[in-house]
Amino acid sequence: MNVCEYIPGLENIPAAKSSISYVDGQEGILEYRGIRIEELATKGSFVETAYLLIWGELPTQEELDAFEGEIRYHRRIKYRIRDMMKCFPETGHPMDALQTSAAALGLFYARRALDNPDYIRQAVVRLLAKIPTMVAAAHQMRRGNDPIQPNDNLDYAANFLYMMTEQKPDPLAAKIFDVCLTLHAEHTINASTFSAMVTASTLTDPYAVVASAVGTLAGPLHGGANEEVLAMLEEIGSVENVRPYIEKLVANKQKIMGFGHRVYKVKDPRATILQNLAEQLFEKTGRDEYYAIAQEVEKVVEEKLGHKGIYANVDFYSGLVYRKLGIPSDLFTPLFAIARVAGWLAHWKEQLAVNRIFRPTQVYIGERNQPYVPMEKRLMVNRNGL
Repeated sequence: MNVCEYIPGLENIPAAKSSISYVDGQEGILEYRGIRIEELATKGSFVETAYLLIWGELPTQEELDAFEGEIRYHRRIKYRIRDMMKCFPETGHPMDALQTSAAALGLFYARRALDNPDYIRQAVVRLLAKIPTMVAAAHQMRRGNDPIQPNDNLDYAANFLYMMTEQKPDPLAAKIFDVCLTLHAEHTINASTFSAMVTASTLTDPYAVVASAVGTLAGPLHGGANEEVLAMLEEIGSVENVRPYIEKLVANKQKIMGFGHRVYKVKDPRATILQNLAEQLFEKTGRDEYYAIAQEVEKVVEEKLGHKGIYANVDFYSGLVYRKLGIPSDLFTPLFAIARVAGWLAHWKEQLAVNRIFRPTQVYIGERNQPYVPMEKRLMVNRNGL
């Protein structure tokens, strides 16, 4: 067997065939099952989009009503999971709480009947239904409060905002949050999705699959960039400070948070939609004090780096939208997870249909044929190089 060329990070190495989502980074195109993200964001809902991603086609009204009804029914979490979450340290990060809680679901529902369509549907429904409840519950409990029970009269997005405040959200706010979930639902084989696929390929239960993906998303090189965008805007402080701040980053070849993408060489289509959402929200509730700074940052970065294909990505405006919705910044990545569960489950289901366990090889660069050194002859000098 020939040794293949080593590609760090498997960059641009196809790892699977998929019909779930398509990206054209040169043209700024994102499609779910062949449907442009712009259409889904304006005409559909997140639950409808989740159905499309997981089951492969848009649902009929009857199918959508049934799917939504099942999700509403399963929103609540077991009291033992709730009691476990009460023991989490208040200083713990919400993503760690979510990973632990998602994994705990497997203790109650993991029969691993992966050849049973009913089991697959039940797992899909439970994960879509319970992940938002666990995020909101963890947020309430770290503040010393009991979790707010789901409101069965509210749709998916509105119910989550309700569990955060115990107040029915403004319809525009709920609609905008629903669109945000749709935009983050899927994006081909990114790091967390690949993690989910590798885990799924072992034929473990879907709760372990999602917990694995959540753990991957928690890393600063994957999730959390929108939180860092807000920190950057706050550090800049004013429109007048934008140009010298960005020019210094460019001169030092430092990363500018919210810009650049491994795939997109034009402005991320999701960023365009999010900017429009921000405008709608600000028009009704008042402009965010950092929005003008963000606009100027985008202008200067495009001027300095646009020729290199570096433009605003999905993280650049999402933090401003979430903050205007009253969501704490350390919950931004858990919100990403709530949405991306749909994509993870779609890839889980697709993986099951053609499963082969992932088993990549390596390029060995260590020593060989070394002798075993008895304990009495091992010298610390050899370890320290002194």
